[in-house]
Amino acid sequence: MATAPMTWSLSPTTSAVRFNWFDVDFSAMASEIENADYVKVTQGLGDLQKVVLTCVHGSEAEVYLYGGCATSWKVDGKDLLFVRPDTVFTGYKPIRNMNWSLVNSDNVEGNPCITLELKDGPYSRSMWDYSFHALYKVTLDRNTLSTEIKITNTDEKPFSFTTALHTYFRASAVETSVRGLKGCKTLNKDPDPKNPVEGKEERDVVTFPGFVDCIFLDVPGELNLDNGLGDLITIKNTNWSDAVLWNPHLAIESCYKDFLFNDVAVSQDPNLLPSADAPLHPKKLHFLQLRDSGVTYRLGCFI
Repeated sequence: MATAPMTWSLSPTTSAVRFNWFDVDFSAMASEIENADYVKVTQGLGDLQKVVLTCVHGSEAEVYLYGGCATSWKVDGKDLLFVRPDTVFTGYKPIRNMNWSLVNSDNVEGNPCITLELKDGPYSRSMWDYSFHALYKVTLDRNTLSTEIKITNTDEKPFSFTTALHTYFRASAVETSVRGLKGCKTLNKDPDPKNPVEGKEERDVVTFPGFVDCIFLDVPGELNLDNGLGDLITIKNTNWSDAVLWNPHLAIESCYKDFLFNDVAVSQDPNLLPSADAPLHPKKLHFLQLRDSGVTYRLGCFI
């Protein structure tokens, strides 16, 4: 039985450089940035601060300042994202190992938008000695959660970086399938993740009968995920060249049946950003914008 189509969407969350910043209080600043009924800063798990976005149409999202990590996205009361039960909200390990600050919020006709910011500091430079500025924009509307990340090199020397989104979708793994990857080059990390096997995806539909850990290179700008729960998820992105599919199967027996890790990434060819004082070539920028132009979810199934 087909159902009436509904759409909604999601986007990127992480830069490839992970930092730990602790004992930072954003509450005074955040309270000034809250936007009436649409954006609120509150305490989440482990007393970590999170931003709750509520759309005038009823959809809702939660983004933790620790990690700039979206942990929940509900449409009509249904959460489309998945948080593993072994996730630790302590400020010392993932969700994502860095604290962002909330620097702006807005709403357009009841659709909230926030901007998070991350800069280098003594702790980050002790691990990765570059100056940078990252802005992460999250926008929620009736059926869409979209994000955009902008990385700017503010250093005196160029640097390169990779990045990925690390998105966990709520799913029935044994019923899940992904379309749109046929013809892509692959790096299969099963059985040896340190020595991935090069190949080419020949299937129209990728399924998950057991353990899966594979990188797909030069993917198209649109992929289709059927989460096995009645939702067709169309993933659209800009400037993300690769994708990763992962399901741990029996390696995480407690929950592997309930999610699929579907990651858009820049994993194999690092982005190179010129130094802040370098003369700009017409095709070279001091910053890079990575945009998920829409991960669209349609209630229903393939027919």
